[in-house]
Order: sequence, then C-alpha cells, then structure tokens
Amino acid sequence: MKVLLKSPPILLALAALLSVLVVFVTVTDMPKYITSSPRTCTNCHVMDYAYENWYHAPHEKVTKCVDCHLPHGNIFSYYYVKFASGAHDVYYFSTGITPQAIRIHPETAEIIQANCIRCHSDTVADIDVHNLGRDCWACHRDVAHGQRGITLLPVQDSLLYPVEEKRGLE
Repeated sequence: MKVLLKSPPILLALAALLSVLVVFVTVTDMPKYITSSPRTCTNCHVMDYAYENWYHAPHEKVTKCVDCHLPHGNIFSYYYVKFASGAHDVYYFSTGITPQAIRIHPETAEIIQANCIRCHSDTVADIDVHNLGRDCWACHRDVAHGQRGITLLPVQDSLLYPVEEKRGLE
C-alpha cells in the first residue's frame, strides 16, 4: 500500500480529487448548509415563502425548521435525512424542474407528525393521536407557517400583504 501511495499517477489523482473537493465546497458554500439556522433553508429562493410564513407564525419564537422537519430519534437518522433532503432539493432546484407547488413527502409528513407529538407530549397525552387518522396540521394549519399558509409568491411581508380578516374580506 505504501508503494502505491508513492506512485506519481496516484498522487496526482489524489491531489486532483482534493482540489475538486475544495472547489466544490467553496463554490457551493457547503458549510452554510450544515447548520440548523432557518436561513439555511432559504438558500434556495423558492423557500422564501415558507421562511416568511414561519417567521410570522407562533412557532418562530421556539422552533427552527430542523425541529419539525428532521427526525430526532438519533444523530444518524437526523443527518441522513438532512443530507437526503438537501440532495433532493439541490437536484430539483439546480435542474430547474422544481414543482409549481412544493409539498412534503409522506416520509417527511411522518417525521413532522412525530415531532409535533414529541414537543407537545403533555398536551396530547390524553388523546390517542395514532388512531385519529389525521395529522396535527389538519386542524392546526396556521400554527407552523402562519395564517397565510403556503403561497407561491417568493416573499410575503405581513405589512405589505395584510391578511384578509384585517381588510374585512372574511
């Protein structure tokens, strides 16, 4: 093995691989995506609406995106889902085939439901949430992302776009 690593073509290949990796990490600003900051999720402009709606919703003071959207059973599943979701998003956003309406996958819905129950275990202790056949957000739609819900607009500022009830439309 020592002789193999001293071979000029092998050393050249390893140097090239290392160079490509350094350029990739630098160009993509990869360290920014490893954090749990909600701003990480808005690196792709199509997620601006979700961030804006979360920012004006009740959970903004106590949660981050990763608190709801990633599993918390163990560190391996946490980072596996973080990587898999990130790779999925990078593929769709960089190829330009992002769907018009972004929806969560069934696996992600299970993670979110489990996290609702995990954080609100005292509240739901007397409710058989597993046999209700509905997700928490079926009734609590505006809790995580605000009253405006999901919109395709890139950004919604509540001062610029007042909710309907404030304009007397409800």
